[in-house]
Amino acid sequence: MTVLVIAEHDNASIKGATLNTVTAAAACASGDVHVLVAGHNAAEAAKAAAHIAGVAKVLHAEGEQFAHGLAENVAAQVLAIAGDYSHILFPATAGGKNVAPRVAAKLDVAQISDITKVDAADTFERPIYAGNAIAIVQSADKVKVLTVRTTAFDPAATSGGSAAVETANAVAANAKSRFVGQEIAQNDRPELTAAKIIVSGGRALGSSEKFQEVMTPLADKLGAAIGASRAAVDAGYAPNDLQVGQTGKIVAPQLYIAAGISGAIQHLAGMKDSKVIVAINKDPEAPIFSVADYGLEADLFQAVPELVKAL
Repeated sequence: MTVLVIAEHDNASIKGATLNTVTAAAACASGDVHVLVAGHNAAEAAKAAAHIAGVAKVLHAEGEQFAHGLAENVAAQVLAIAGDYSHILFPATAGGKNVAPRVAAKLDVAQISDITKVDAADTFERPIYAGNAIAIVQSADKVKVLTVRTTAFDPAATSGGSAAVETANAVAANAKSRFVGQEIAQNDRPELTAAKIIVSGGRALGSSEKFQEVMTPLADKLGAAIGASRAAVDAGYAPNDLQVGQTGKIVAPQLYIAAGISGAIQHLAGMKDSKVIVAINKDPEAPIFSVADYGLEADLFQAVPELVKAL
């Protein structure tokens, strides 16, 4: 059985989520793992994919229609080669979740979302009920379309592979959609889902000004990414791309510091796999303490600045 991974990239390099997905693909495969790089001027990304350990072949589809990763165009490219594969895997990122359902629908198969473990080639585990239960899903579909919760799999090595790069015939652009523009926030901090240290603030911070005043110095000291609870985002204290949780980003850093976050189930689902969790909250009954490795019952407006000074 040959398995296909749909690479996430910026046309110059491969994004980290692809590496975790390759590891999941290797667990599915009794045969080879292939990687599709669909992009514009993406030869360097294809070359980087060829160096990933465990990858046997890279398919490079080149075309201006792939420049911005429009889901309609990428899905069409995947469908053009889908018949050669038993499994098609996407990272469970915004991009992967945008393309995978289109592919599954066109193939008339069930998508299996957010897998965290491969038990067998046809059997997978995935969290349900905000991670409070694990469902074991067995699929009889000829082609398995999967999205991979990347925090559940170790990344494949970025070197050691020597895959061949083959050119795939690029599909024509979809006339029903076109790229208009994008506004990208510039951020010098680590990307949230790839950060080794994350400091997150909750609604208890009270305002966007206080959020920045309290959380930014701590993040600067630790070289950390900044996250936020859904409550903080909904209140306008932080932008929604910082949201950690079931409806935000799923993270599993080496260190996660939660300040003023009560620990609603939605938030816990997005960060409870972190290696070390530190909770700072003045409410001793806050649910966040149930998953914390270290808990500090204190006023965050006093505790966090003191922690910054101590660092």
